[in-house]
Amino acid sequence: MMTFKQLAVPVILAAAFLAAPVLADTKIGFVNTERLLREAPVSVAAQKKLEREFAGRDQELQKMAKQARDLQAQLDKDGVTMSDSERKSKETALANLNRELQRQGREFREDLNLRRNEELGVIQDKARKAIQDIAKAEKFDIIIEQAVYVDPKSDITDRVMKALGGK
Repeated sequence: MMTFKQLAVPVILAAAFLAAPVLADTKIGFVNTERLLREAPVSVAAQKKLEREFAGRDQELQKMAKQARDLQAQLDKDGVTMSDSERKSKETALANLNRELQRQGREFREDLNLRRNEELGVIQDKARKAIQDIAKAEKFDIIIEQAVYVDPKSDITDRVMKALGGK
């Protein structure tokens, strides 16, 4: 009588031999979505758009940070020679400025992340459509996005970028 282990090996080998012809006829493509989202012209354009959109707020935050550093430097330099009321007034102003800077910085990051995610969603939709169009036109059976190794002939990232209007 055969044990389970003795029976399992021939069954696995038979399954592998039966699956081999099916896999040989399967056309597989690969898309490096990380590269696509980083280098595709629509991605680069979206990044520049966000930079322009948030440049004013970023400059305002940098200006506030400089004011806080200057006020701190003034307190460090002249704090011992200031009157108590003047020093306390400047310390209070510095604390208020730092609180406001933290609040506005947090709001800035939240707004930027929200807009970045909105732009990313649009890009992902366009990329998904381009990938599906290429897959149908070139009769791919499957397109994968993550792999340990990819033969360059299976990589269709450049074709997807071209379909998105780029390289």
